[in-house]
Amino acid sequence: MIKKALFIALVSISSASFAGNFQVKIGASALVPSEDNNTLANGAVPHVKADTAYSFTPSIEYFFTNTNISTELLLATPFKHDVTSNGTKIASFKHLPPTLTVKYNFNNISQFTPYVGIGATAVLPFSEKTTGPIAGHDLDAKVAYGVAGQIGFNFKPKQSTHWGLFADVRYANVKSKLKLDGNNIGDLKVNPWVYTLGYSYHF
Repeated sequence: MIKKALFIALVSISSASFAGNFQVKIGASALVPSEDNNTLANGAVPHVKADTAYSFTPSIEYFFTNTNISTELLLATPFKHDVTSNGTKIASFKHLPPTLTVKYNFNNISQFTPYVGIGATAVLPFSEKTTGPIAGHDLDAKVAYGVAGQIGFNFKPKQSTHWGLFADVRYANVKSKLKLDGNNIGDLKVNPWVYTLGYSYHF
């Protein structure tokens, strides 16, 4: 009986310690492409850009014990972008941007915890559609990978044990190869800034 009680106590302590290393976040994000002058199809389709899109972006973060280091996996509901050439809509697509960053969380005596991070991102495009002058053609955007950076802060009110607010900005260097009717027509560079505001819950 004593051994059983000791085992249950150790499991409970371990579980509590493990849980205390996790934080979940739910935010709303604006994804703002910074590239606005792509040229496709050997110059036939100039000044191509993807527009700003909005989505909900949950994430889960793990804090390494006795360090200022954490790692965060950003997820999202799909972002939807229109694509224009010289201001005329020519296509649209949806995508998911899973992003993993390793973060350094700064110690301070206030309720704010600033952080910076660096990592990798992927763009998983789907539902590509053509419209306007290229309507009816088959557009295929390839999965793309890139480097991502992050800066932000978490704010925990004094009266809160677990809940907090956070805001951050991410930048990703990423582009997707495009095919039209099976033919390569070039890369769509997006290189977005992602602005996020939301709630955090630390277990």
